[in-house]
Amino acid sequence: MLLSGDKKKALKAGLAFTLSIYIIYFLFGLGLFSALQVSGLSYWFYKIIGVLAIIIGLMNIKDFFWYGKLGFVTEIPRAWRPTLKNLLNKVTSPIGAFLIGFLVCLFELPCTGGPYIFILGLLAEKATQLQAIPILLLYNLFFILPLIIITILVYVGFTNVEKATQWKEANIRILHLVAGIIMLILGTLVLFGAI
Repeated sequence: MLLSGDKKKALKAGLAFTLSIYIIYFLFGLGLFSALQVSGLSYWFYKIIGVLAIIIGLMNIKDFFWYGKLGFVTEIPRAWRPTLKNLLNKVTSPIGAFLIGFLVCLFELPCTGGPYIFILGLLAEKATQLQAIPILLLYNLFFILPLIIITILVYVGFTNVEKATQWKEANIRILHLVAGIIMLILGTLVLFGAI
C-alpha cells in the first residue's frame, strides 16, 4: 500500500490491522480466562503453565545458540511465511487490513501465545474477572505496541518494511535470548510458588 503512494491509506491500514490483532488477542484471552475459572482447573493450569514457561524459555535460549537447528524455532514457521506474505500483499484497503488481521492471528497465536497463556494461567488462579479485564487490556496494548511504532515509523519515512525486517533478522538471536530468560524466570517463580 505504501508503494501505491497513498501514505494516509497505508497508515490507516496498518492501524486497522493492529486493531484487529488487539481485539482477537483480547477476546481469546478473556475466553480462556473465563473457561479456566468456570472449569475450576485454574490451579492445575497455573502449575502446568509454569512447566511450559520453562520449556518455552529453554527452547528460546536454544534458538540463541543454535538458531534454526536442533528441531524447530519458537516463531512462525518459515513454511507458513510465504502464505502470510501473499495474504498481506493482497490487502488494498484499511477494511481488508482489519479482516486479514483476524486471519493472521490464526497463524500467529500458536507461535506467539506462550507468554500470553502464561499470563492467563496466572490471572485465572489469582484474579477475578473484574480484576483481569484491565490487565488483559493493558497486556494486549503492550503486545501490539511494536506494530503501532513500526506503522508510524514507516508512515513518517523513518524506516521502511525492508529495513524493519532486516533489523529483526539481524537481532533475532538476541530477541530469543531475552524472551527465553524471561520465560525461564517466570516459570521457575510459578513452580516455587513465588508468584
